Amino acid sequence: MPRISNKGQQMPESPIRKLVPFAENAYKQGKTVFHLNIGQPDIKTPQIALDAVKIHSLDILAYTRSEGSEGYRKKIANYYAKNDIYVNHDDIIVTTGGSEALLFAFGTITDVGDEIIIPEPFYANYNGFSTSSGVNVVPVISKIEDNFALPPIEEFEKLITPKTKAILICNPGNPTGYLYSKEEIKKLAKIVKKHDLFLIADEVYREFAYDGIKHYSILQEEGLENHAIVIDSVSKRYSMCGARIGCLVSKNKEVIKTALKFAQARLSPPTLAQIASEAALETPQSYFDDVINEYVERRNVLIEELNKIEGVQVANPKGAFYCIAQLPIKNSDAFAQWLLESFDVNGETVMVAPAAGFYSTPGVGLNQIRIAYVLNKDSLVKAVNILKEALKVYKD
Repeated sequence: MPRISNKGQQMPESPIRKLVPFAENAYKQGKTVFHLNIGQPDIKTPQIALDAVKIHSLDILAYTRSEGSEGYRKKIANYYAKNDIYVNHDDIIVTTGGSEALLFAFGTITDVGDEIIIPEPFYANYNGFSTSSGVNVVPVISKIEDNFALPPIEEFEKLITPKTKAILICNPGNPTGYLYSKEEIKKLAKIVKKHDLFLIADEVYREFAYDGIKHYSILQEEGLENHAIVIDSVSKRYSMCGARIGCLVSKNKEVIKTALKFAQARLSPPTLAQIASEAALETPQSYFDDVINEYVERRNVLIEELNKIEGVQVANPKGAFYCIAQLPIKNSDAFAQWLLESFDVNGETVMVAPAAGFYSTPGVGLNQIRIAYVLNKDSLVKAVNILKEALKVYKD
């Protein structure tokens, strides 16, 4: 048969989704599965967004502009202004999810063989996006012992070569929940200006900042106008993962001009989803206040319960709704599969995401899992108890 491409063979499986067949088999066996593996919030989508789709008056479901409708982009700019981020609607390209925004960014600033430095662990799909773009990920390791804080700037400088095009961060972070401080952003800004690099920030979890810490966007940093590229999305902010609407934002006109060519090649982002996303921008602050309070309570319950398990080490997240837990095992891939295939407590088991897939350095994170605390508090307590009981009997 014809040969599959090297790129296709090198594309990594999703550490989040590859265990789905085992979860489906567990369901067929009558088990209840607590899903801690995927960042699908159980928070209700704002009704205003759902109603906008129900009551639309379109006669034809037509293309929109490749960069997204002008009205929606102007409202996005207003949203940013409320967060002390000042951009024009022409600095925004609406995309099919944050994933496409990142692919557009890679396509705009890199050529095959170029390098992007990323603190790891990082969102697993960055590996896939880099492979599909022919880009090499150069990891700088952050450690659970340091709560996944930004590694020293000297560690970044050691990795910069003539092939380096950008530093990419997720802020707040998936999978660690780490929230970069204003001082850390300023350090990164200094290094990208010094070496004439881009700084890409995946800020899709902007609202999810806890413990009184305020999120600081790279677009707020003066002097970074030609270096900063922000990736954003409605998926988590409004619990609208299925809308698949995101955006790429930059004050660098050449970046926007070039990214638009990629947007034109895929024609336009989905029309109905833009209608819903535009309406979602009218969501009252009370919605976010309630959501943040709920996630803080869930985080506190989760961390408290995990800390009760002997041999488990967990980083305390300051944002998003994920954490990394280090377990007293050798291989979390095997453990996660075993949980679904061979273990339950009163007919209940748990699905986790093995953390090795969130690293690009081979052999790192093998004994770690990512937990998404997107379940209610009672379910989280049950899920952690299942982990506790499982670790008592599991043999590597």
